[in-house]
Amino acid sequence: MAIRNYLIEGVSGAGNTSVATEMQRRGYHVLHGDRELAYKGDPITGEPIDLSLLDQDSLDSTFGHRHHVWDVGKVDKAIEDKSHAMAFFCGGSRNLPSFIHLFSAVFVLDVDAETLRKRLSVRPEDEFGSKPAEQEFVLQLLATKENIPVDAIVIDATAPLPAVVDTILSLCRTSA
Repeated sequence: MAIRNYLIEGVSGAGNTSVATEMQRRGYHVLHGDRELAYKGDPITGEPIDLSLLDQDSLDSTFGHRHHVWDVGKVDKAIEDKSHAMAFFCGGSRNLPSFIHLFSAVFVLDVDAETLRKRLSVRPEDEFGSKPAEQEFVLQLLATKENIPVDAIVIDATAPLPAVVDTILSLCRTSA
């Protein structure tokens, strides 16, 4: 790889989108994984799931989370782009094991349960984590640290956003 690629993830409400937006504002190349790469699919095979064929009652928060995957072909193509010194992929994916090796480092945004509750409580109704059942599910994920990659660098995302981004960028520079 000619450029360094970094993954920034964390539970819904930890600040993935905010960090991505701030990185872009500062001129860095960013991919919003949950917006640009994600779909509902099998986390092992990557096969897309036709949600219209499923019993709508079975499509709860757990199902959506467990089948939230990224298009590996799009990840590969983005990584092949050598026109940027650094690229930041922000968001989470259940098929991460199929492409985690492509990243120079993985950062996990971490917050405490109280901060997470506050952030989720002000989410727009159409965003994941806005509904009480989704909030409880996200809080459970936070408590269990499920899906947190081994060897990830934990970032305190309760700090002000500019400080969170400064910390990530500083760690990227020292790992170069």
